[in-house]
Amino acid sequence: MILCFDIGGSRIKAALATAGRVDPLGDSPTPLHDFAAFLAVLRGFARQPVLRGVAISIAGVVDPETGLIRVANIPCADGRDLAAEIGAAFGLPVIILNDADCFALAEARRGAGAGHRNVFGIILGTGVGGGLVIDGRLVSGAGGYAGEWGHGPVLAAPYDFPCGCGLCGCIDAVCGARGLERLHLALGGQAADSPAILAAWHAGEDAASRTVGTWLDLIAPPLALVLNVVGASVVPVGGGLSNDRGLVAALDTRVRGMLLRRTEQPIVVPALCWPEPGLIGAAEAGAQAFQ
Repeated sequence: MILCFDIGGSRIKAALATAGRVDPLGDSPTPLHDFAAFLAVLRGFARQPVLRGVAISIAGVVDPETGLIRVANIPCADGRDLAAEIGAAFGLPVIILNDADCFALAEARRGAGAGHRNVFGIILGTGVGGGLVIDGRLVSGAGGYAGEWGHGPVLAAPYDFPCGCGLCGCIDAVCGARGLERLHLALGGQAADSPAILAAWHAGEDAASRTVGTWLDLIAPPLALVLNVVGASVVPVGGGLSNDRGLVAALDTRVRGMLLRRTEQPIVVPALCWPEPGLIGAAEAGAQAFQ
């Protein structure tokens, strides 16, 4: 049995994975500033006497060379060798993965990417993230980064909005839910949240149609470029914007028109491993790591 956690800035979700099953154990608020309390919450879910290890999905990145994690939204954990400290608390081996990587692994093994050799999972939520699975294995890179197509100065003025990573012109700053809202305001001077913008787009309103059309113009080329580079045959989409199936279908049509590979089959598709891809991905990673 593997104890799995999906750790976010608001909640810590837990599950027990065994024999291909992922059984939720409940959730608890995330202590943000007290590391002892943070560990206590994790230990509170360790009710099984026989565990092979602990697998964690978290909104952060572990440097494979130092073991130190960068996790901006949980200050008490930021900069720590989190795997070592949790491992000492449990007396068990620990594996920690980025939440977008866990999402991609879950989709590749059990979701929309099952049966595909190369899978590029993307998150279109508050921001933009991604994870890459090739031949069934999660790809990690220098500094722990791979699949992070949301960052890099790829967009020129007037869409080179400042990004939280410190750069300008990132896909993350323009094409997540908050980016869609910023884009709508910049194009038409109207403030609206992303659900309202998408509802207006579906209703055929001009301002929203311009915003979503521009959004597609900005996001589709870099995504097509990534797919040409990594050779992914499917792109499961998660995050809040993925709930709009029409938006995902429009993105798929636009991207397929830009690929070197021509296909009539959808490539950009809604994810299937909801509502707990973090726990499922952590379970899959743990099963492989703790064999």
